Amino acid sequence: MRTTVKAFASDTSGATAIEYGLIASLIAMVILVALSATGDGVMAKWDLVMKRVIAALSGSGGEGGGGGEGSGEGG
Repeated sequence: MRTTVKAFASDTSGATAIEYGLIASLIAMVILVALSATGDGVMAKWDLVMKRVIAALSGSGGEGGGGGEGSGEGG
């Protein structure tokens, strides 16, 4: 029994698996942070495109980025 416990305590093969797991989770976190940071910029671009399409369809005109909500006719 004592030799089994000593063998278990000196076995380091599980430590390598844990290290690889920690590295993989760190890489996943970096990917998530990068996607979150770029996601905000992409959402802003699509929002601008949406506002310009709405402005063009409502006939409020041209390119200038004006338009969007509150720029239409009437109330």
